[in-house]
Amino acid sequence: MSLRIVPDSHIESVSTSDSSHKEFGVHDTLRNGIRSIKTEVLPGHPLENRLSQWGETQWELKLNLARQAHGMHAPIKMMMERSIVEKRQRLPVLPSSNLHLNILLGKDETIDYEDFLNDPTMSTDMLDVHTAMEHKLNLRV
Repeated sequence: MSLRIVPDSHIESVSTSDSSHKEFGVHDTLRNGIRSIKTEVLPGHPLENRLSQWGETQWELKLNLARQAHGMHAPIKMMMERSIVEKRQRLPVLPSSNLHLNILLGKDETIDYEDFLNDPTMSTDMLDVHTAMEHKLNLRV
C-alpha cells in the first residue's frame, strides 16, 4: 500500500520492438510509422516518465484512500465500475466521449488540451475502418 502522490522518477527506455509484424518479424512501417533508433538507445527525460504515469499514480492513491476510509469494498467497486466503463460498446469507428469514465477519473472537473483540441471532426488522420475492426477482432481472440 502506497500513498505516493507523485510517480517514481526512474527512467524507462522506449522500444519500437513491439511494432513488428506478426508473421515476418520486422518493423511494420505502414501501420506504425518510421522506426526511430534514437528512442531505442536513449532514455527519455525523467519528467516525461512522470507525466506518462501521473494518471495511474493518482488512481492508485484514490483507491488506497478509499480503502482506508470505507473498507475493502470501495476500491473493488471503483475498479469494477472502471473496467465496465472502459469497454466500448460501439463500433470502433464511431466517435465516443466516454463521459462516465471522465467522471470516475475526475477529469470532468479540469480543462485539458484534449477537451478543445481533440475534436474528431477537425482531425487530419484518416480513419481506417478495416484496421479498426481487425484490431477489435484481435482483442477478442
